[in-house]
Amino acid sequence: MMQSSTSGAEEVRRLQRRFEREHSARLAAEAIAEEGLRELYARQQQLLLLEAIAAAANQSKSVESALQFALTAVCESTGWPLGHAYLVPSEGAKRLRSTGIWHRPQAGDMRAFFNATEMTDFEWGAGLPGRVLVTSAPAWIADVTAESNFPRAHDAMKAGLKSAFAFPVLVGTDVAAVLEFFSDKASTPDQILLRLMSQIGTQLGRVIERKRAENDLLHDASHDPLTTLPNRVLFLELLARAVARNQRRPETMFAVLFIDLDRFKVVNDSLGHHAGDHLLVEVAARLSASLRQSDMVARSNAPRHGTCDTLARLGGDEFTILLDDLSDLSEAVGVADRIQKTLAAPFVVEGQEFYASASIGIASSKTGYTSADAVLRDADLAMYRAKTFGKARYEIYDQTMHEAAINRLTLETNLRKALKNEEFVLHYQPIVLLSTAEIIGFEALVRWQKPDSDLVYPGDFIDVAEDTGLILFIGMWVLREACRTMRLWQQEFPRQQPLIISINVSARQFAQQDIVQQIRQIIHETGIDPHTVKLEITESVTMDDAERTVRVLSELKELGVRFSIDDFGTGYSSFSYLHRFPVDTLKIDRSFISRMEQSGESFEIVQTIMHLSRNLGMQVVAEGTETEAHVETLRSLGCDFGQGYFFSKPLSNAAAHDLLQASTPMANAPRAKRPLATSRSAKRSAPPCAQHPVISTGVNAALSR
Repeated sequence: MMQSSTSGAEEVRRLQRRFEREHSARLAAEAIAEEGLRELYARQQQLLLLEAIAAAANQSKSVESALQFALTAVCESTGWPLGHAYLVPSEGAKRLRSTGIWHRPQAGDMRAFFNATEMTDFEWGAGLPGRVLVTSAPAWIADVTAESNFPRAHDAMKAGLKSAFAFPVLVGTDVAAVLEFFSDKASTPDQILLRLMSQIGTQLGRVIERKRAENDLLHDASHDPLTTLPNRVLFLELLARAVARNQRRPETMFAVLFIDLDRFKVVNDSLGHHAGDHLLVEVAARLSASLRQSDMVARSNAPRHGTCDTLARLGGDEFTILLDDLSDLSEAVGVADRIQKTLAAPFVVEGQEFYASASIGIASSKTGYTSADAVLRDADLAMYRAKTFGKARYEIYDQTMHEAAINRLTLETNLRKALKNEEFVLHYQPIVLLSTAEIIGFEALVRWQKPDSDLVYPGDFIDVAEDTGLILFIGMWVLREACRTMRLWQQEFPRQQPLIISINVSARQFAQQDIVQQIRQIIHETGIDPHTVKLEITESVTMDDAERTVRVLSELKELGVRFSIDDFGTGYSSFSYLHRFPVDTLKIDRSFISRMEQSGESFEIVQTIMHLSRNLGMQVVAEGTETEAHVETLRSLGCDFGQGYFFSKPLSNAAAHDLLQASTPMANAPRAKRPLATSRSAKRSAPPCAQHPVISTGVNAALSR
């Protein structure tokens, strides 16, 4: 019985072990089946995702909408909360730029991360996007906060981001875009997911490829194949928009330049059409360079944002330019001037030099056009008028503007002749130390002495000189001549404190890259002590590029040159920069001095400038000091120097020399109760030689009170 009982127990244990083995096997089989089902479901979801993105890609009307759909679909399918898209800004570029297209989570403060992303262009190999750009393959980062090549790591950590992956959008073998995704959880690379992303990238690449093909077709239909410039169709479309905008907003202004090459037929007839085509391409390049500095040459028919002036080729040797958003017709005239100048240099065609010129017609919206065709017609008529009057010139359709343009052209021509014939002269206006009435220096003022007429003052020609660039030549002549003359006077009239010379420097002069070298050369040539040279620049010049201003002034300061800010108070000076400028003197604009006695506001401005100058360690010159009351008030405010008709009008070289000879120092002149010339008109009518007693007597009369 005991043997039978033992045998039964063993059987039970054997059956139990068998049951446990079968149960374990069944559980393992169920786990395998469940895993297979999960994998199958995941694969199905991935296929559905790929199909959805492929369908959206085929239906998308824009690259942007396809990218937005893909970002949202991937984030929702994978559970990764954040996605963003980059595009290569142009075909073949080695950098990526944010599109501003995101799929963003609802919660969390990620503004710093968004800003860092959108403000950064990722260059070749830089960060996660740049890495994908180099490899043309997906990439995964398990922890962005610990990744050395992740410039946004700090902002990502603040946003709570951990893992990231990105994949390329390929057009052929070139990366056209990169999509990146972020999770708030650390995760290891999922190769299956990355392979799926590569397939999605292929689908999106087809959208970009299709869009590029569409753009190429549109470009070919609206652009000249020879020069790649817009053709007549696109130009008229853009001109029609300008006309419509002008009708809605009459205060806006545009102009059209119709350009026809002179003697182009000679090239075609003598050298052949191939040479003519080569010349047209070269002309197109020079015309592009003649546009206003802020202009762009339109090369697509995409809607334009902001000012974008358009150069087009209508056909043959005819070009047109649409100048949009003009402030004045003179801007269009300035472009026409530059065109004539840039075409004046010889072209080399088939190994031969060829000189080209153009006849230009200008029509502006001031006429009140209602159609693009009418604008083009009138510009064409003006162009033919230019050809009739001798070619190589421009004509303006409006008669009034035509007369102004002719006068301007004549003035420019005469200015060029004046430079060549040395017709410019300098006059010198004394700058007086108010406390002693002593002349401490002069301001050099340019005049144009025409051979057959009176002096021409700067107000009548400086604007044209600035616009045409002639101011560069005039300005350098003024600097050289003023320094040369002052050096001679310093030698003839030696003083313990040598006479100084103040010289105006125009904005265009100051903007020259080699301005420091030019001034250094002039100082060397003339032998003048640079500490006696004071350059005057306006507030606007100092603030156009404040950092460059600091650099240039500092370099000149090292030479010993001193500086004044001219017409102070009329422009805008940032006090944060003013104390950084190595400026010695502020010149108060004459408008404040002239109204100082009548206007409390002007008096307060003058007083404020005095306080400011003292706080900054600067001296003050009061321009337009014309009455005894001006002198007394300025002295009471502590003004250092005066300059104006109360002391002297600007004098010729000879008269200024005589003045120095007769008033060394001026404070030694006899005192009198009042100036000999008590009115501005009286002083102006006095000849230069009669100015000496006026200055000395008038100042001393004021000082004696």
